[in-house]
Amino acid sequence: MQKFNVHTGVVAPMDRENVDTDAIIPKQFLKSIRKTGFGPNLFDEWRYLDAGFPGQDPSTRRPNPDFILNQPRYQGASVLLARKNFGCGSSREHAPWAIDQYGFRAILAPSFADIFFNNCFKNGLLPIVLPEPVISKLFDEVLAFPGFELTIDLQAQVVRGSQLGEVPFEVEAFRKHCLTNGLDDIGLTLLHTDKIKTFEAERLARMPWLAHTMVNPSS
Repeated sequence: MQKFNVHTGVVAPMDRENVDTDAIIPKQFLKSIRKTGFGPNLFDEWRYLDAGFPGQDPSTRRPNPDFILNQPRYQGASVLLARKNFGCGSSREHAPWAIDQYGFRAILAPSFADIFFNNCFKNGLLPIVLPEPVISKLFDEVLAFPGFELTIDLQAQVVRGSQLGEVPFEVEAFRKHCLTNGLDDIGLTLLHTDKIKTFEAERLARMPWLAHTMVNPSS
């Protein structure tokens, strides 16, 4: 998982409330058994004029020129500004995968759906909850200034770059530790590799028959 310490990026505004996970990554793309390749289909039904399906070549699609991510001023955006209850709907982990693989590192909103919020941290995305008046002010600034950027300092827990000055945000200490060190659940487990190996060796010493592989009687 990619580490998150300080990030500066162009902000893209998603000016809709209650954006659900089916809008973030439509259900037909959940058939993939892989964890990669979802970025081109982020917000697929809003982003393209034609119907999307798994394995499609994005270069053959018809982009919707009115959709925010297709507008030139937001190309390369890595900070997503959203409205309340972002990520509601089903618990699909593909939603943060798609957002991350598009290139976003952080999402700012007044509120998030709980499961989506938790899944973001597990996949290297930083969801930041800010008061609704602050979010509204940021929307005004994004629309007023092409190429508007924000700097998110996870160590200091502040957002910089707005006319509001430094805007503080809260994040749990454990989640902050995981993001700053690039640790997902597997990474956390691997921190205990030596202990796991010691346990396995001791277990086999006590129960040596566990080391034997069962032979298929029909072979």
